[in-house]
Amino acid sequence: MAGSRPADDGEPSHPGPARPLYIPVRPCPVGFALRVFRTPLGARTAVAFTSRRRLSDCLGPGVPSVRLSLPAVRALAAPLGVGQVSVDPQLTARPALPVTEDAAPMLPPFAD
Repeated sequence: MAGSRPADDGEPSHPGPARPLYIPVRPCPVGFALRVFRTPLGARTAVAFTSRRRLSDCLGPGVPSVRLSLPAVRALAAPLGVGQVSVDPQLTARPALPVTEDAAPMLPPFAD
């Protein structure tokens, strides 16, 4: 995701309530799942937008989203091995394959 600014990892000097961001999600059988993207160098990243318009300008209109704070996004991304959150990325590329509602059954089952 070229043109994005990494989220600040430092703690604020005056902690306050974290403002909610717009987080793109995808529908799944149990509700919604966090969408994960790649940076231009191939690293996995979650993305967050400071406004609905910025999300629409980058990913297109009609993209489902939820409002979450940055710490909540990090908490969702961490178990997926995603340590980076890009706030207000400017550039995106089309998916390599079309995303379909039937994509979930193609995933391998979880190993116990």
